[in-house]
Amino acid sequence: MGYVFTRDDVAYLVSAAGKAALAEANGFALTATSLLEDLTRLRRDHGERAPILAETVRLRRRAAVKLDGAGQWLFTDDALQQATPTAVARHRAERLAGRVVHDVTCSIGAELAALHPVCPQVIGSDLDDVRLAMAAHNLATMAAHPVRNVLLARADALAPCSGAEVVIADPARRADGRRTHDPARLQPPLPALMAAYPGRDLVVKCAPGLDFDGFVPRRPGAGTEDPVARPNRRNGRPGAATDMPQWEGEVEVVSLDGAVREACLWPAALSDFGVTRRASVLRSEGESWTLTDAEPDDIDHRPPGEWIVDPDGAVVRAGLVRHYAAKHGLWQLDPHIAYLTGDRVPEGVRGLRILDRLEFREKSLRAELLRRDCGPLEILARGVDVDPDALRKRLKPRGTEPLSLVITRIGRTPTVFLCRTPAVR
Repeated sequence: MGYVFTRDDVAYLVSAAGKAALAEANGFALTATSLLEDLTRLRRDHGERAPILAETVRLRRRAAVKLDGAGQWLFTDDALQQATPTAVARHRAERLAGRVVHDVTCSIGAELAALHPVCPQVIGSDLDDVRLAMAAHNLATMAAHPVRNVLLARADALAPCSGAEVVIADPARRADGRRTHDPARLQPPLPALMAAYPGRDLVVKCAPGLDFDGFVPRRPGAGTEDPVARPNRRNGRPGAATDMPQWEGEVEVVSLDGAVREACLWPAALSDFGVTRRASVLRSEGESWTLTDAEPDDIDHRPPGEWIVDPDGAVVRAGLVRHYAAKHGLWQLDPHIAYLTGDRVPEGVRGLRILDRLEFREKSLRAELLRRDCGPLEILARGVDVDPDALRKRLKPRGTEPLSLVITRIGRTPTVFLCRTPAVR
């Protein structure tokens, strides 16, 4: 846990003296190895303010890859961890453009910053006075002119205090100090949020590991299982058994530059008709795209093709592997595994060219890798209980040729595909 900020700290940091001190602190390395010495030097000029200066500079540097304008923002450590990346917040704001929106867990204002340019009025509320003060400062840094369409207020997310068309909530994802995938253990709990806003268009941001299959019904006629192997103890996520009221709408899983960032629950009124699952793949560079369960999912059942494709995590987590395959002329290695195969790779996607198909026997694998002069070795595993790092150490590749292993199962048989190192087509 980082430094615990107070309202007095925020008042100092936004003052002329505080801004000058932050500019000075920004000249220090403030790394793990230099922090003690840097704090000692900061204390000579700034006394007891040194820790808040160092913490703010360090948080701003961490936030730079996540939030636009972070070099001027204020954060707490927890607030930064949960803050929505700017690209993801703007993606959501596009779906809410033109509406009056109330963010009932606004924290330091990352969502508000994306909403205010496209919404006529935005309300942000939170129970934390410090975060509200930080949000006010952060919004003030967003434009050359004052942000006049945002109202900030201290309020409980479970006590409705506005008539906004849309309510957004981002519950904390920890319970008893541990990360939770159970929607009923979020803070505030999802059932309580749903009960607090009956008949309202409620949008809820959740962690990407949310166990939503039990309470977000699938499109009529769709299967009940993702085409993905059940998680194992190393690469899966724990299930969450809970009694939840059904969510009438969609779950959208969003990734940014290949990393799954969140699952967002949308009410039916703000979703396309009949859509219950959506994967949105955002790119900082290149084209972003969306896939839904309203699209076809009929695919062939054929032997492995020339390539293996590992779909974006948003597609896998949303249970849209078959839909993605159908869209790109691919098919599955196994009906219950998310790896896809085909004779071509979709544009802009990493593909693994299959060199050989082998039994999963370490002794014969080691010999084959030696024969091929394997050096750098990528190991992908799904549907089998394999620790890639431990296996790589046992295989001991010492050559120069970069290769990849895809370890999975076809039917009940563990199978290895030896592949050339990934390339983007």
